[in-house]
Amino acid sequence: MTFRQGAMALVLAGLLSGCAAGGSSSTSAPKPGACPADKSMVQTTLYFGLSRPAGKDITPDEWRQFVDRDVTPRFRDGLTVFDARGQWLGQNGQVVREQSKALMVIHGNDAQSEAGIEALRQGYKSRFAQESVMRVDQPVCVQF
Repeated sequence: MTFRQGAMALVLAGLLSGCAAGGSSSTSAPKPGACPADKSMVQTTLYFGLSRPAGKDITPDEWRQFVDRDVTPRFRDGLTVFDARGQWLGQNGQVVREQSKALMVIHGNDAQSEAGIEALRQGYKSRFAQESVMRVDQPVCVQF
């Protein structure tokens, strides 16, 4: 190893060591089970397929209208949409791929939120001829 290579290795090691050093943060995550009741919420992620069983795919305009007209009025405090790609093994042994959208909402653990989420799932299935809309819920501790 030449002097220059050794010096570069030391510089690189020094720079990378900063990545491993713990930084300080003004907020820290509460210990599991220690979330104050007023910060305890539910994170729900719904997965919507964009392919119809027969016919053309759901268009970006159709998706946007669904979010604007159906989702946002029910979850006024906000939501997040992610582009996703689903994949599964069909009954015939063939891999099936589908463009999808993942919709995440953070909400209270209450009957109104539950009804809103289920209305979204049922409405989407009915409007766009979908067999299912997957739902994943998890408790979260939320701070702003």
